[in-house]
Amino acid sequence: MSRYNEIKKQLTETPKTWLVTGVAGFIGSNLLETLLLLNQQVVGLDNFATGHQHNLDEVQGLVSNEQWQNFTFIEGDIRDYKSCEQAINAKGKAVDYILHQAALGSVPRSIADPILTNSANITGFLNMLTAAKEAKVKSFTYAASSSTYGDHPALPKVEENIGNPLSPYAVTKYVNELYASVFAKTYNFKAIGLRYFNVFGKRQDPNGAYAAVIPKWTSTMIKNEELFINGDGETSRDFCFIENTVQMNILAATAPDEAKDQVYNVAVGDRTTLNDLFSAIKNALIANGVDVKTEAIYRDFRAGDVRHSQADISKAKNALGYKPEFVIAQGIDKAMPWYVKFLS
Repeated sequence: MSRYNEIKKQLTETPKTWLVTGVAGFIGSNLLETLLLLNQQVVGLDNFATGHQHNLDEVQGLVSNEQWQNFTFIEGDIRDYKSCEQAINAKGKAVDYILHQAALGSVPRSIADPILTNSANITGFLNMLTAAKEAKVKSFTYAASSSTYGDHPALPKVEENIGNPLSPYAVTKYVNELYASVFAKTYNFKAIGLRYFNVFGKRQDPNGAYAAVIPKWTSTMIKNEELFINGDGETSRDFCFIENTVQMNILAATAPDEAKDQVYNVAVGDRTTLNDLFSAIKNALIANGVDVKTEAIYRDFRAGDVRHSQADISKAKNALGYKPEFVIAQGIDKAMPWYVKFLS
């Protein structure tokens, strides 16, 4: 039995209380769904800046009424320290585990508004980290980012080797790691950072200027609208299906003390070009009965983007027992019925 299956079995037998920040967002709502299906007590915090009520509504429809009663939602902002304290103690005592997903993502958004990105990703992070430390929460797991690797040219990306950040967003996520390290040294409060590599899956928002590439392209192809590829299409990414990401969060939250005060890559350890991604999405849509007529239009490279990204996941495998269950093709196949149903 894998460590992940062992942990899920233990959690089902002995439920814990979790706080998921950014719970109405893409990753947060998927964490909520998995935790409720494992009969956990969950507190969710969100200000709906990028999350949506319909994500919570969808989760409610996927779990039993009894499981949904285990969920407590707080509408609040991580930039407000009292909201952080309230969420941690919403069940009458401090939660056992925190999965801190709340942040303003997107490199282009951070370039357009670095002050807003800083306030959410640094001030909000520090508020939640401090409140968790004060409440003596058992573990604190936070969403870091592969953007931290910046201009470091080596592939695959190894946690210990980073370059210079290429965007305000990358700066904020690196500062999260620095604060986490300082809190471990200064207060003996040890967190785990998860450097996400291009996570995709159901409930990822396809709309808006800062939408991630897979849902945005999928929606565009379904509607037969113009589709733009930045650069020559040979830019590559390590796309990670959402269920791999959920696994890593649960493994990190329940990790032994010696595995804490670390950052881990969350990925598959593979690389897919944008041109290959275009073909994979198009073929999956056709297999799901969609008549795709969209062709790719190439334009200039996007400011702040790195050319290639691929993770070394050996550290996560060895220290946490991580074993990704879905490569990109499997993830797209599993997500596509949802995309077709909700984006058509």
